[in-house]
Amino acid sequence: MTELDAPLRELRGMCREAARDLRTRALAVDADPADVERHLDSPTLTLIRVASTPKRFRADGSVDDGGYSGSCLARVIAGVELARGDAGLICANTGPSLAGVAVDALGSEAQQEAFYDAIADGRTWTFFGMTEPDRGSDATAMETRLEAAPDPADGMLLTGAKRYVGNASRGRIGVVFARTGRTALSVRGAVVRIPAAGYEATPLDMIGLRGARICAIDLNGVRVPREDVLGAHLPASRRGLWGIGRTFNVMRTQIASMALGVALAARDLVREERPGWSGHERVSARLDAALALLHDAAVQVDHDPDARRPPSVAKLHITDLAVRTTRWAAHALGPGAMLEHPLLEKWCRDVAAFEFMDGTSNIQRLHITHDVATRATAPRPSAGRVTTPTADRVTAPQGAA
Repeated sequence: MTELDAPLRELRGMCREAARDLRTRALAVDADPADVERHLDSPTLTLIRVASTPKRFRADGSVDDGGYSGSCLARVIAGVELARGDAGLICANTGPSLAGVAVDALGSEAQQEAFYDAIADGRTWTFFGMTEPDRGSDATAMETRLEAAPDPADGMLLTGAKRYVGNASRGRIGVVFARTGRTALSVRGAVVRIPAAGYEATPLDMIGLRGARICAIDLNGVRVPREDVLGAHLPASRRGLWGIGRTFNVMRTQIASMALGVALAARDLVREERPGWSGHERVSARLDAALALLHDAAVQVDHDPDARRPPSVAKLHITDLAVRTTRWAAHALGPGAMLEHPLLEKWCRDVAAFEFMDGTSNIQRLHITHDVATRATAPRPSAGRVTTPTADRVTAPQGAA
């Protein structure tokens, strides 16, 4: 079980306070996704946007993010508390988002500088394209192509389709993954700048996370300059699925943190509406255990960015638990609960989306199974060699925030 040091506890308290502001804005943005623009200058959304930007690229270095950008654990702690306010508004915000995670992992210094310069105004949405209509979130099966243009001066051309891409219809810069060939090493990320000929993003009719403007993207020969293809400075073995894997390990803990935050908000509502009722105790115990699991997974990602099993286990378990918890809350509050508590009704819609983000549950099971099988066939240590098993108790390093 992870113990939080003083800076991380301070970060948790700061985000818990900020979540109250998100909650006051949540229903308006859910009713009209375009309405989010008038909220962008709110202190909370500004803080989230700035905190998710690496310090060297921040326009305003005076903003105190409480250590948010210091580690995966810090991001998870912040994500849980902010999502207790509203996860939908977090997803609707401008800023680096998932595209920033990919650029941080795979981009050169020049690519990172160009990306963060493009979104420095605080009014620019980003998007991240991985999932495909016929291939789902299985990165090994993607069909979108990144090929050399007939005229070398035109760089590369993107052709294919992506689905369930947040903010794609209003985004002005994003990262799209595609194949340059048929091997696992051929999967590459490309920075796409909008407007661009051949790029079309159509908002999908969603019942949850409506503020995020989740879209379908069609790519018909979208031009990508060669300098915007990520990973050229990295060894070939670290440009493709390896880079995606590291990016997803961080993303999956982030998605799990938002799902858990929504579940905790639903549980908190039940306790507020039924003070003294002990019927929540089993659910609360499960949520506490899930929070401990998530913290441990984040610490393991900080220690080993290539560890796939901990974030996959956390996302698989927590997204399912979050759906069951919101349904339990609606039942616990009785008939009419959805009408009496519009935020609960919204949370019940929003929480179902997390299972499909950054790898469905089936994909997570495949990652976990592959990891277990790989470990089972690994050579055993020689006699007399002392090994340290995976700790049941992981302590966050001092200064992790």
